[in-house]
Amino acid sequence: MSASLGVLVVDDSATMRAVIRDVIEGSEEFAVAGEAATGYEAIRQVHDAAPDLVALDLRMPDLDGLEALGYIMSEAPRPVVIVTALEAGGEEVLRALDYGAVELVMKPSAAGGEREFADRLIRALRAAAMARLTNLRFEPPRQRRRRPRPGHVRERRAAHAAVAIAASTGGPRALMEIVPALPADLPAAVLIAQHMPALFTASLAERLHAASDLDVAEAEDGEPLRPGRVYLAPGGRHLEAKRGVAGPEARVHAEPPVHGVRPSGDLLLASVARVFGPRAVAVVLTGMGRDGAEGLRAVREVGGATCAQDRATSIIYGMPAAAAPHAAVIAPLGGIARALAAEVARRVNVEAGSAAGGPT
Repeated sequence: MSASLGVLVVDDSATMRAVIRDVIEGSEEFAVAGEAATGYEAIRQVHDAAPDLVALDLRMPDLDGLEALGYIMSEAPRPVVIVTALEAGGEEVLRALDYGAVELVMKPSAAGGEREFADRLIRALRAAAMARLTNLRFEPPRQRRRRPRPGHVRERRAAHAAVAIAASTGGPRALMEIVPALPADLPAAVLIAQHMPALFTASLAERLHAASDLDVAEAEDGEPLRPGRVYLAPGGRHLEAKRGVAGPEARVHAEPPVHGVRPSGDLLLASVARVFGPRAVAVVLTGMGRDGAEGLRAVREVGGATCAQDRATSIIYGMPAAAAPHAAVIAPLGGIARALAAEVARRVNVEAGSAAGGPT
């Protein structure tokens, strides 16, 4: 960046504002454009200081962070990073993403966590600076009644095909578009690596489950991979597919981050390529960086289907751009679920035809 971008710091704690101010002023990319202790002050400062970005707390007196965020994104839209404490609930954070927040950073919870917090905050501000504002419009959460799976019986057989999804900034919104659009009888397991703090992936899984005909939950180490089920990597844990005695299983672990992230899309996609071969279907969604690109290459090399989200519908076209050279299809967000389901059906049907002695 050729010039420092101005950041409005909004937090009711003077101590926390000082911490955030020190982090921002210690960077060469950003500068403090103003400070506010309440939601009302934040709204005034957005107009008076005209910041490029906003670092916004959720819990504040009088007008809280969600209400201030709703005003900012409707009246004076600009990228917002939520900076919140452990007390914030998962649903509250997901609502902030619905309202148009770009990224989420947890406040330091103990002495000695300031360095890690500073790194996370600067990365989040960089991502926010790259965000496509037109794709940050308010998205109300889906409200509908789940339909029962065919036969009202949970699938017990092992999955012979898998869909693998890598996502980062903007991913929760994209997943809420894709997962509920997948058919209830999808003959594949779905595995997702979404970059997100550990406290909030359970809430994301619950929200996806409520909106979808597929069963969605955080993955557990060693559990069998079944068709028609969605396995979300727990925050701060890698998720991979592995071969088990009775069929493919989930492997959930806390080995070191890959390229600075955990869960790693590269690890997930490469493992699905190893276990499922040509019956692997993979997509890389919106996000900063290049996580997922090498994993998508691995899927393509084993004959699997590969897809990347297009620039126009990505909040950040970093991960999809890096993955694009390995993607057979570049698709808009609204067409990805249909493309994934079609590829799964085609590959499963080809395998069934081969097993029956039909054409290959």
